[in-house]
Amino acid sequence: MSLAACSSSSSDSKSSSSDSSSSSDSSDKKGQIAGVTAKGKLGEKPTISFNTPMTVSDGSYVVLQKGDGDVIEEGDRVCAQGIALNVKDGTELMDTWTKNTPDCSLKVDSKTLSSTYYNQIKGAKINTTIGFGVNAQDSSGYSYILAMTFVSKSKDLKKATGEEVKNVPANLPKVTRAKNGKPSIDMNGQGSVDSLISQTLIKGNGAKLTDKNTVVVKYTGWLTNGKQFDSSWDRDSTIDADLFSDSSGQHQVIEGWQKGLVGQTVGSQVLLVIPPDQAYGDKEQGSIPANSTLVFVIDILAAY
Repeated sequence: MSLAACSSSSSDSKSSSSDSSSSSDSSDKKGQIAGVTAKGKLGEKPTISFNTPMTVSDGSYVVLQKGDGDVIEEGDRVCAQGIALNVKDGTELMDTWTKNTPDCSLKVDSKTLSSTYYNQIKGAKINTTIGFGVNAQDSSGYSYILAMTFVSKSKDLKKATGEEVKNVPANLPKVTRAKNGKPSIDMNGQGSVDSLISQTLIKGNGAKLTDKNTVVVKYTGWLTNGKQFDSSWDRDSTIDADLFSDSSGQHQVIEGWQKGLVGQTVGSQVLLVIPPDQAYGDKEQGSIPANSTLVFVIDILAAY
């Protein structure tokens, strides 16, 4: 169970004079959950109470604590700590506070968030706690309140930012950039390769990527004959790519991306020349012929 339900040490909170407590009222305003209270110091794990059993509808919500930090704005990436409480008996189903593993996948964007989450998160302040009603569509069948506390925010980069790397090997493809950061390429005689080439072109000063990260990137991909087969720049979009493997040991991205991006830093631009066995091998993939060496230029905009 993940805080991503909104897009699709566990000790009790300490009490102090700065504690904040509020509750949903019994009004019948559309979409609001009644009868839920939260106590605790802002920015720490709240203690949430309600009478059980109760029912919640998808899209319902309640503001449990009003925060005291910066206002969350359009385009912000928000990190949230969360608790999921079973509305049948009040038991805790999930908690990110104990191991301090906030979910930073939330981006305040009406195109990606449902209207309920977007309307409640945008304009809230950091340290706000909001409870959302969720009815699981998986085999668990749980109905629960997902209480999210927004603990920090940031802005994703628009393009790679950092220091231009000097002494890039002269035999590699030559990359130039438009003012907005969109890359163009001269293959410079680049042919097929048998091993991965990962060359940093701009060295960002952000966090180093690990095989536990999801990375937000813009990219363009070419064949070695210079034919472009894909570009998120042309769609004016980004992708969130998992660098970790799923439960079956498979990666979401091709092996060349996973190996070539781990160890890079947020803000960097990276040139990857990927051999067929770390790309799509002997299988044709859309406009990509079988046994193709692929060339990518990837801007690393954020990671979580």
